[in-house]
Amino acid sequence: MPDTLTHEVTDLLQHLIRNACVNDGTEDSGGESRSAEVLRSYLSGPGLDLQEFAARPDRASLVARIEGTDPTAPTLLLMGHTDVVPATEGWRHDPFGGELIDGEVWGRGAVDMLNLTASMAVAVRQLANDGFRPRGTLIYLAVADEEALATYGAQWLVEHELDAIRADYVITESGGIPMPSDSGVKLPVIVAEKGTFWVKLRIRGTPGHASQPLRTDNALVKAAEVVRRIAAHEPETDIHETWRRFVVGMDFPPDLAEPLLDPARLPDLCEVLPIGLARQAHACTHTTFAPTVLHGGTKTNVIPDVVELEVDIRTLPGQTSADIRAELDVILGELAESVELTATSDDPSTSSPIDTPLWDCLQRVTGKMVPGSAPVPFMTVGATDARFFRRLGIPSYGFGLFSPQISFDQFSSMFHGDDERVDVESLRLSTEMWLAVARDLLS
Repeated sequence: MPDTLTHEVTDLLQHLIRNACVNDGTEDSGGESRSAEVLRSYLSGPGLDLQEFAARPDRASLVARIEGTDPTAPTLLLMGHTDVVPATEGWRHDPFGGELIDGEVWGRGAVDMLNLTASMAVAVRQLANDGFRPRGTLIYLAVADEEALATYGAQWLVEHELDAIRADYVITESGGIPMPSDSGVKLPVIVAEKGTFWVKLRIRGTPGHASQPLRTDNALVKAAEVVRRIAAHEPETDIHETWRRFVVGMDFPPDLAEPLLDPARLPDLCEVLPIGLARQAHACTHTTFAPTVLHGGTKTNVIPDVVELEVDIRTLPGQTSADIRAELDVILGELAESVELTATSDDPSTSSPIDTPLWDCLQRVTGKMVPGSAPVPFMTVGATDARFFRRLGIPSYGFGLFSPQISFDQFSSMFHGDDERVDVESLRLSTEMWLAVARDLLS
């Protein structure tokens, strides 16, 4: 790929990071219109039709199209989100500075997923500049609100503006991190994701004067025990089909593959694996329960009568809300009668088949770009906007193409973590890959 495109994608990523479209989950956060405007300015010109949609003020999503010449040919949607999660105080560099340091762009969203949002845009602009007139239609979507359940982003677009983004195939975040194996490099493709069942537990006690704590019914003490029980809970191991396909596809040696596929041995293996792979292996094969937010108490000298605890629960394929409620009842035991449960998100797991023309296309393209490599199906344990399209029957994958400079462990730790960054070589590879995929699938 020409150096000019590498420079363009690097510069565009820096602009998106500096826009600081921080989504804290409130309806007026995000400000994604700032990045929609930057992308509109970059993409404006011959060959592209642009539309903007906003479910709320200052929360715009941008759609760009290269219309195909054959209505019967497939449509491909490249989808990247423009919002990012808040940054903590542990960064070594300004999380919204977008600095280029030793060949790496630093900043919140560099990995999740502004790198792909930028590289998709650069590839689409280059195709338009080249006069690309494919048989199938190419759509680029820079979408808002991915980091907070997509209420004002992909979900709203699917429900209100589906014709603008309707496609036969979708690619979004995040796969493509090279994983070495004895039979060559493997490139994980996200074909499935866990579900979310977020709950708020309202834990009740009895108020009283804190100077007399003996035998009081303290909601905060109960809440502490609830947190302890959730943290100590060991869910059953589930070796589902996507996990099995990943392990088999990776060609791990038998002494690793066998315990990875054995529900009785996998939990012990997770205790000794490198932390990134251990967390992925555990989360991919277990329902997870993570206490994340606690609110309670009114005053230092008052025994709390109500405490609210938020728990992030991620569900496996086939699990329902009824299954999770039953499991919570087991975890809480006798405390269940003091706890009122409200589900704030009930979004089941989704998956896509791999026997598709898009899978075959990715295999051809990456085989040329990374000789000897092969794609392997993988499940992401977080939520992505792909789920809305899968529920419409549209095969949707998470992919990019990254250099070996980012290890799997590093990549995993940077999602919503400190010191998020991406190397320029990965930006080049992803841009080149989008160009090749569009030409292969749509021409």
